[in-house]
Amino acid sequence: MSFTPYRDVLPSGLRVVTVETPHLHTALLAVYVRTGSRHETVENNGVSHFLEHLFFRGSEGWPDTVKMNAAVEEVGGNLNGATTRDHGYYYTPLHPAHLRVGLEVIGDMLTRPRLTDMEVERQIILEEMLDEVDEKGRDIDLDNLSKRLLFPGHPLSLKIAGTRESVTALTHAQVLEHFARHYVAGNLVVSAAGSVKHSEVLELAERAFAHLPKGSATTESAPALLGPGPHFHFVTHDESQTEFKLTFRCVPEQHEDFPALQILRRLLDDGLSSRLPFEIVEKRGLAYSVQAGLDTYHDISLFEIEAASAPEKASLVVAEALRVLAELCEKEASEEELNRAKRRHRMLLEFSQDSPGELAGWFGGVELFRTPETFGHRADQVDRQTAARVREVARRYFTRENLLVVAVGQRKGLKALEKVVADAEGLPSSGSGSVLVSAARG
Repeated sequence: MSFTPYRDVLPSGLRVVTVETPHLHTALLAVYVRTGSRHETVENNGVSHFLEHLFFRGSEGWPDTVKMNAAVEEVGGNLNGATTRDHGYYYTPLHPAHLRVGLEVIGDMLTRPRLTDMEVERQIILEEMLDEVDEKGRDIDLDNLSKRLLFPGHPLSLKIAGTRESVTALTHAQVLEHFARHYVAGNLVVSAAGSVKHSEVLELAERAFAHLPKGSATTESAPALLGPGPHFHFVTHDESQTEFKLTFRCVPEQHEDFPALQILRRLLDDGLSSRLPFEIVEKRGLAYSVQAGLDTYHDISLFEIEAASAPEKASLVVAEALRVLAELCEKEASEEELNRAKRRHRMLLEFSQDSPGELAGWFGGVELFRTPETFGHRADQVDRQTAARVREVARRYFTRENLLVVAVGQRKGLKALEKVVADAEGLPSSGSGSVLVSAARG
């Protein structure tokens, strides 16, 4: 192994994870916090993302944001931040010799933010949100739509940026309360990867986060199961293509079924020779591209297939995707195809060893929720999967009752698309009955 991960907990409860890769000539500093839209309510939805924006408005030690950014940029960095449904992170690449600068700036940003210019950031966020809605203000974002249907009444259904109503109504007091609750030592992980030394990272992190109050990690409630499907939801939008997403609820990464799910994902979409791109794009020309992926959380995951096509072809694309899934449930993958997926998986994990960002995310980001496993352990788990085991897992999760399809586009071809989803031809049944959610045709 060409890297060495270290983990320590400071007296405050702050976790510090360092991945030493002395063969590289760069470093990546990242700070992860266990707060996102999953930790919000309808009333304060969007506050985590709003807070992320405000951090970049300066801190007590760096009130001038131009100087704050310049200090990091002068040592090879570029300050960034992101908010997801279950966590947020702040990061910058750095020259390894100047780790101190990055930690000082990000540490002060996250522990002593000024939280000013709220009205300016509110307008910026409202502009950002326009990408997710149509001219009538209706949500046309596939991810938002699918999460709202999958998790009704649960915080995972909330939009990351919030709604126009919630963001407009957010107060400074709500922002301060969210900051005080979640930005505490037990809820953050400082991670550095690259040509760095753990002892130095530990010393610098303790100094940079000296103002961080003690506090425990945030927790979440598990989402309830959705009633049996197949479920279908359609939003009319006058665009040249119909976009759609197929989703199956699955288990989290630490579950024994997850390695087989990773193989299934590679069998379906891992280059033009894999099943979905070959059957839908190369062989039939039904769509320009199709993607399959796993959206993971600490307590569940979602297996997703996404594509876009001409409206009259949408039903054909979905039908073909369901046929490919049904085939995986019916027949075992060949030894050649299975071994190819395993080799690709191991190779890409090995490639990650050359990316400080990948290393910081794997060992630092995962640390927010559980003890991260090694790359080798994950690769070995995948290598142990047999064709029979992969087929068994496919049959467990790719069922009619577990299917949700959301689509956005023209009404042309809608009836055919509804029928394809309702029939879910070829998919196994879990025996839980069938409920088809009526299409929304606003």
